Amino acid sequence: MMLSAPVGRLIPKLAAPTVASMLVSNLYNAGDAWFVSRIGTSASGAIGIVFALMAVFQAFGFLFGHGAGSNISRRLGAGDEAGARVFASTSFFLALASGAAVSVLGMAFLDPLARAFGSTDTILPYARQYMRWLLVSGPLFTASCVMNNILRYEGRAALAMVGLLSGSLLNLALDPILMFGLGLGVDGAGIATAVAQTASFAILLRMFRGRRTASVFRPRLFTLRRAVAGSILAVGSPSLLRNVCGAIAPMLLNHQAALWGDAAIAAMSIVGRVGFLVSAVSIGVGQGFQPVAGFNWGAGRRDRVLAALRFTIAAGCLVSASFAGPCFLAADKIVAWFRDDPAVVACGAAALRWQALTIVLNHPTVCTNMLFQALGLSVRASILSTMRNGLFFFPIVLLLPGALGLPGLQLSQPMADALSFCFSMVFLAHWWRGTSRRVA
Repeated sequence: MMLSAPVGRLIPKLAAPTVASMLVSNLYNAGDAWFVSRIGTSASGAIGIVFALMAVFQAFGFLFGHGAGSNISRRLGAGDEAGARVFASTSFFLALASGAAVSVLGMAFLDPLARAFGSTDTILPYARQYMRWLLVSGPLFTASCVMNNILRYEGRAALAMVGLLSGSLLNLALDPILMFGLGLGVDGAGIATAVAQTASFAILLRMFRGRRTASVFRPRLFTLRRAVAGSILAVGSPSLLRNVCGAIAPMLLNHQAALWGDAAIAAMSIVGRVGFLVSAVSIGVGQGFQPVAGFNWGAGRRDRVLAALRFTIAAGCLVSASFAGPCFLAADKIVAWFRDDPAVVACGAAALRWQALTIVLNHPTVCTNMLFQALGLSVRASILSTMRNGLFFFPIVLLLPGALGLPGLQLSQPMADALSFCFSMVFLAHWWRGTSRRVA
C-alpha cells in the first residue's frame, strides 16, 4: 500500500484518522478550557500555565516518538523488521524514564515552575491544583505520545485514533462530573485529565499486542547503542526543539500578557487553544504524509515522495483556508464562548483576527518540517522546528509589546508565522530542486 497505492487516495486514508484524533483531542482541550473558565477569569488564565507544562511532556514524547517512528518507517520500507523493533522498544522505555524525571522535579518545585510559566499570584492557586495531577500522569502521557507516533509511522493511524479518542472523550465526560457534580473545581479538571491519560496509555499499549503491529516493546530489546539511541535523539531532536519552544513560548506570552492583567492572560490562552485547534487539521494531514514519505524514501521511490508532498501541501492549504474566514468573522463570539468577560473578549478577538490571516501559511511550514524529519534530515528539520515558536517568536513577543502596547502582543504570533513561512519555503525550494534532478 505504501509503495504502490495512488498518493491522492493513500494520504487521505492515513490522514483521516489522524485528523479525527487531533480534532477530538483539541476539542477536548477547548472543552476543558470552557469548563475551567466557568470558575472565573483567573482560573481561565491557569489553562495557559497548564498548556506549557503539557508541552514539556510532549517535548520528550515527540522526541522519542518521531525519532523512533522515522527510523521505523524507513526500516520497514527496506524490509528490516527486527531493526524496527529495537527502535520501538528503546524509545518507549526512554519516554517513560524521561517523563518520570519531569514529574519528580515538577512535584519538588511546583510553585516556582508555575511562576516560571507565567502564573500571577491570583492564578497560582488554580495552576497548582491542575498541575499536580498532570505531573502524576505525565510519564504515561509521554509514553502515549511515543506509541501514537509509532502507530502512525507504521501506517496504522486508525489504531492510534482509537487510543487518543477514548482518552479525550473520557476526559470531556469526567470534567463536568468531577468539577461541578462533585464540587472539586479545578482539582476535578486535573483528575479528569490524569484518568483520561492513564486510560489512553492502556488502550494504546494494547494495540501493540496480538501481532497487529510490527513494533513491540520488550526490555531485552532496549539499547543505548549510538546507532539506535543516538539516531533516535538526532532524528527526534526537531520535535524536542519544537516542543521546548512550544513550552517556552506560552511562558513568555503569559509574562508579557501579565502587564495587562489576568484578562489578557486568559484571552491569549483562549486564542492559543483556538489556533491550535485549527492547526490540528493541518498537522493531521501532514502526519498522514509522513509515513508515506519515510517508506518511499527508504525504498528509493523519490518520485512518490515528491508527488505526496505536492498533494499534501495543496490539500492542507485548502482545508486551512476554510477555517480562516469563520475565525476572522466570528472572533468575538468564539472568544466569548469560552469566557464572556468584556476585557477578555476585546483582547482575544483582536488577536484571533490577526491569527486568522496567517492560518494558511502555517500548513506549508509544518509540511516542510515534517518532510525533513520523516527523511532523517535532522539538521534542516531542527532549524525549521525552532522558527515559529522560537527564533522568530521569542524576540518579537519580547520587543513588540513594548513598542506597540497590547496590539504588539496580539500581533506577535502572526508575525512569527509569516516569517517562518518565508524561510521554510527557501529550505523547501532548495531540497525540491536537488531531489527533482535525481528523479529526472
